[in-house]
Amino acid sequence: MAVETYVLDDDCEELSGWGRTAPTLARVHRPRGEAEAAEAVRGRGARGSIARGLGRAYGDAAQNAGGTVLDMTGLDRILAVDPAAGLVVCEAGVSLHRLMDALLPLGWFVPVVPATRHATVGGAVAADVHGANHRAAGAFGRHVTALRLLTADGEIRTVLPGTPLFDATTGGLGLTGVILAVTLRLLPVETSLMTLDTERARDLDDLMDRLAATDHRYRYSVARIDLRSRGAATGRAVLTRGDHAPYDVLPRRHRARRAPLALRTGRLPAPPPYVPGGLLGRTAAGLLDELRYRGAPRGSTGRLQPLTALFHPLDGVPHWNRLHGRAGLVPYRFVVPYGQEDTLRRVVRRIADRGCPSFHAVLRRFGAGGPGPLSFPLPGWGLALDLPAGLPGLGAFLDALDEEVAGAGGRVQLAEDSRVRPETAAAMYPRFDEFRALRAALDPRSVFTSDLSRRLGI
Repeated sequence: MAVETYVLDDDCEELSGWGRTAPTLARVHRPRGEAEAAEAVRGRGARGSIARGLGRAYGDAAQNAGGTVLDMTGLDRILAVDPAAGLVVCEAGVSLHRLMDALLPLGWFVPVVPATRHATVGGAVAADVHGANHRAAGAFGRHVTALRLLTADGEIRTVLPGTPLFDATTGGLGLTGVILAVTLRLLPVETSLMTLDTERARDLDDLMDRLAATDHRYRYSVARIDLRSRGAATGRAVLTRGDHAPYDVLPRRHRARRAPLALRTGRLPAPPPYVPGGLLGRTAAGLLDELRYRGAPRGSTGRLQPLTALFHPLDGVPHWNRLHGRAGLVPYRFVVPYGQEDTLRRVVRRIADRGCPSFHAVLRRFGAGGPGPLSFPLPGWGLALDLPAGLPGLGAFLDALDEEVAGAGGRVQLAEDSRVRPETAAAMYPRFDEFRALRAALDPRSVFTSDLSRRLGI
């Protein structure tokens, strides 16, 4: 494969995804408004430009080697809230954390939240993120009622659901333009607490049976799997499900009665910058999995917990992406359709047999997919895990899993990827050509481009 060369300026900055596995250098602009964003795109240079939020995408979707990157976190205003209609209009650089903090006191919540609240609204649209309620609520783009989008011709367009440009932008990885502002439909809540039911599943089949039989009773479901267990216990898990707590279930003397809608978050000490081999080697990860499984109740119902305990347990550990060591971490996010449970079993068994130290692995049931050509979810079983990038033979191992997933009609999540092969990605996403054609018509000079788009040829 030919080595790509490009000219670098003295003021280039090194950027990487949250996994820290594929850093590249780019000129970074930090616009404070729409006019500055448009000016930065006009002066982008031959390597094009791409928008970037808070850098929580693991892979290379928000990097542009030798080109321009627009850090959109300066566009961080909440422009309007309509409490009666349950709508918010905000700029793309607003974080989900800030949005929750502002909206919860008004009795509203973000309708879909990913595994971190430290992501921007623009990033949530560009990745079409999903959460623990995908089966019922779909992905983030389903709740967006309008976008302001800076396109390659310099226009700022209002883009509405049901149009090809809207569909391509939700999940489009920033390749259709720069998202400037979003109008989002919200979810009404009475408290910032959750009522949660927790149970143990003894193996993967037991877990899938429990989810399939009773998941419809809950808004949210998260199954944290022990991928270190083998034999009869392969795929054992702690299953937590629930909904937002109504005010009238709070015990009489519960402290939340005084401020039921306050956002409560916890914070743990940051890990050291790096530890050789990481803090979570095979032994440590296995011990944590064992403690989590044994420490979970066999069955509890109606337990009150802060919403961050369900949605964002890792956000309480600053810089937790250091836990896997200096080499960084590689996420593996995939979905296989319903009816392909044997594929899921094989993949889980292969991960367990290899002894991969992934202490944070989550299985979910997905509902209907979104209309976007590059949107990740489809009806099926989704598994997310993080692996140390320094594991010997990891690339070949994940390539083999990709083949299993693609053969079953599944796919990996491009927004978190930095390693899948172009031909495999094209097999997983049969609408690649449709997306390429829309981009060619909308952006014939490739004004918007990224390390990911060059790597995959989209």
